[in-house]
Order: sequence, then C-alpha cells, then structure tokens
Amino acid sequence: MKEEIEEQENEEQEMQVKPANKKVTIINFIIVAVICIALIAYMIWKDGIDNIISLLHQVDYRWVIGGLICLFIHSVCEAFTLHLPLKTKYKDQPFTNSVKVSMIGLLFNNITPFASGGQPMQAYELTKTGKRVSDSLSVLAMKFIIVQSSLVITTIVIAAFQLDFFINLMKDYLWVTIIGFAINIIAIIGVILIGVKRSIIKKITTPFIKFFAKIHLIKHPEERIKKLNKSIDNFSEQFKIMKEEKKMVLETFIIASIQSIAYYSITYMVYRAFGNSGIGFWQIIPIQAFLLLIMMFIPTPGSGLGAEGGFLLLFNSIFKEGTINLSILFWRIYTCYLPIIIGLLFMIPTKGKITKRTVKENTELQK
Repeated sequence: MKEEIEEQENEEQEMQVKPANKKVTIINFIIVAVICIALIAYMIWKDGIDNIISLLHQVDYRWVIGGLICLFIHSVCEAFTLHLPLKTKYKDQPFTNSVKVSMIGLLFNNITPFASGGQPMQAYELTKTGKRVSDSLSVLAMKFIIVQSSLVITTIVIAAFQLDFFINLMKDYLWVTIIGFAINIIAIIGVILIGVKRSIIKKITTPFIKFFAKIHLIKHPEERIKKLNKSIDNFSEQFKIMKEEKKMVLETFIIASIQSIAYYSITYMVYRAFGNSGIGFWQIIPIQAFLLLIMMFIPTPGSGLGAEGGFLLLFNSIFKEGTINLSILFWRIYTCYLPIIIGLLFMIPTKGKITKRTVKENTELQK
C-alpha cells in the first residue's frame, strides 16, 4: 500500500499541468478584441449607424431573452457533463467547483486556437483543489468521449429528419461536413482505443516520436515515450470506470445532447429576434451544427473571422435583408463574448479557502 502511494506520488510529480502562458493569453485576448471591433466597424460601414439604431428598436427582445436562457442551459449542462464523471472519482466534489472549472474551460476555449486551451486549464484548476493530475486528465478525456459522441449522434439524427432541406442548402459544402464528421469520429475512436487497446496506440505513437526525434523536432525521445506510455496506461485503467459506470455515461450523454440543442437553439433565437420567419427550428439546428464543424478548422482564437464568415455564408440567404450583420454580432455575443466575460468572473480569486489534498490523501479516500 505504501509503495503504491509513493509510486503514484512520483507519477504525479512527472505529470505536471501548468497554467496558461500569460503573454500568449494576453495576445489571444487582443486578437479576439480586435476581431470584435472589426466586426462592429464593418457593420457600421456596411449598414450605417442610423439603420443599426433603427434595427435595434425593432428587435423582439423576448427572443433575445430566449437566447440568454439557451446560453444558461448550455452552461449548466457543461458543468454537469464535468461534474458527473468527477463524482465517480471524488464523491465529495462540490457542484460549485465543477461550475467554476467548466466556465474557466469555456473561457479558454474561446480565446485559444482550435479551442485547445480549455482542457489544460480545467486540469490545472482541478489540481488546485487537490485532484490528481492523472485523474483530472482521465475525467476530461471521458467527458470528451461522451460529449463528442453525443454531438455527432444528435446532429446526424436531426439532420436526417431535415435531409432534403439540409442537402439543398449545403450542396456546395457537403465535403466540409463529411470531413468534419470524420475528424470527430476518428478522435472519438482514438480516445476509445487508448482505453481498450492501449498496445495498439503505443505501437502507433512510438514510431512517430522516434521519427520526430530523427528530424530534430523533439528531444529526449525515450523519455517522452516512457511518459506517454505511463499516461496511456493510467488512462486505460481509468477508462474502465466508463464500463462500470453505465448510468453515469447515459446521464452525461443525455445532458450533453440537451447542451448541444441549447447551443444550436441560440441561432434560432437570433433568427426570430430580427423578425425572420419561414424556416423552422429543426431546420436551423443542423445548419448551426454544420457551422460548428467549419469553426473547428479555424486557427484563430475563438475561431474569429471564420465563425463570422461562416455564419454570413450559411445564413445570409434565410435572414431578412439588412439584418444579417447585426445578427452575427448578437450570435457572437452569446457564443463567444459572454462566455469570455463569465469565465473571467470565475477567474477572480475568492476569499474562500481552497481545500488542498495530497496524492496520498486522495488515494486513501479512493480506497
């Protein structure tokens, strides 16, 4: 028992999660702010300030409130999809902490390219409350599998019911849809393979590391292989929880499905807020899901420019003339700028005492 705890402590020291680089974070914030200002400037130049003010007076703010409700549901579901897997490892995990970690994750997803900064910061925040690094990363990987599976399945089911409308509108971009779904499915399969067939993943990753070492892209390949194999072994052990916790997996899947629909619904709320009609709720949903796939390929923080351009490209034909630019701004406020502001609020240090636990204490609790 003592040797096992010491071994886990050594592993935790090797696996470190660092906070986001401050300089890079500031640069990302500046890029997001510049894109936002550029969007407003373009809107004023294109539509004119008088027309914008007139349009704002015509907005049906009941739908605007509906959008805020959708954002709230999305945020609560995001917290639950983290909280439920965490509870399988840490029975005393408070929901308030899950909310905080989730909102910080949304913040960094919206200010980093390819939404790559959310998970590392979430893992870092969890370690600040005494969670083992390996446990945190495994829980986040479990969440990724369940949420992405829900996202893909929910989108396919909804699109299937509106197939004719969807294909007609997306006929010039179907190849992007196929690639986007393929990438999601490959990512899910890859993570699952780590959990159930770790030997296959090791055979795939080891030659790549050695190749990159030969062309001098990485240093100390043997050390990297050793650390990666340890991480794979650890995750494989943690992955067994998913097979044992079928109820948790199902509950998280259902909540993730509600979360996806809530997020997609924001676009419909914006559509109706500007007096648009004729396109149904379930027709808007798969188009928004497709836009999310496009945003995956945009290398700017928060998918800036690509998100706005994609919205204009896909929805311009179904929005009333003169409303699309302001609609884009409203949509980005919901899906990017508000989550950033809310996430920043959760980053503010509180006077409450943070409970720290050592790896030894957490191991004993889990036993």
